[in-house]
Amino acid sequence: MAAEINTVSTHVNGTTTAVVAMQAAVVVAEAKAADHVCNNVNKGFFTLIRSQISQKVAKWQSEVDSHLMQLNQQRKQLFAIKGRMERDYNMISSRYLKLFNGLNANLKQRIFELDKPTIDFAVREVEKVSNRTKYLTATVPIVQLESLAISQKIIASNVKFRGLKVIGSMTNFLSGMIEQKKLTDRILLSSGLDAKNTTLSIPVIISEYNFDKFGNKNIDIIVSKTQLSQTTQSSVKNVVIQNIDNMQWQQETEINKEIRSEFTKILYAYNSSPRVKAITNKMFLTNDFQTLKSSAL
Repeated sequence: MAAEINTVSTHVNGTTTAVVAMQAAVVVAEAKAADHVCNNVNKGFFTLIRSQISQKVAKWQSEVDSHLMQLNQQRKQLFAIKGRMERDYNMISSRYLKLFNGLNANLKQRIFELDKPTIDFAVREVEKVSNRTKYLTATVPIVQLESLAISQKIIASNVKFRGLKVIGSMTNFLSGMIEQKKLTDRILLSSGLDAKNTTLSIPVIISEYNFDKFGNKNIDIIVSKTQLSQTTQSSVKNVVIQNIDNMQWQQETEINKEIRSEFTKILYAYNSSPRVKAITNKMFLTNDFQTLKSSAL
């Protein structure tokens, strides 16, 4: 019995050793399996992430390329628009430059025609007087005494002739200034409006027009606003309205020169197209108007 128990004990010890060895082998196998699984999972995850990143990189690269192509196309279109705008600007600027140069030359000519003697004196004669050393150059005396005396007489007569022209221009300028001063003295008042006993002539425009298709007429009275208060203007209008039925009109055959000159100045200063100015000037020249026989009310 003791021998059998010893045998059993030996087998139990062998079984224990086998179990321990099997447990160690299982632990090693599980560790290897866990390492294998972890390595495969890590490799698969890395491969998946890398694949997704590559797909996104390819997608964004495609979008960037498409946007770059679109931007290049828009850049070409903008350069084409810029070139077309530059050509249009140069064409329009050259056209308007030619137009304004023509207008400047025309206005300059008209301004010169307004006071031709003064302009001739200021532009032409003064320039000649300032540059008289150029026009009166002396000749080199390389001839005989008789020819030298004749040339000196010719130069002296040229100087006298040019001096006579200068004196004539100055005379015309001064006479024009005197005439203008006399005209200004006749137009302007010699004293202010504060005097108690003062007679003042006030121009009044009476305009009659049809305001509907039935031929009904309306009358407008226009009074100068220069140096006149609202009360004075109203009084003048009331006096004209009270005496409008007793007024005797006479037909005018020719427009007054001062009125035409003032209208021309206003027309030139008016900012409008040449066609409108031409029609306005034509209407003014063909206008039919009347004036009062008695100049005062």
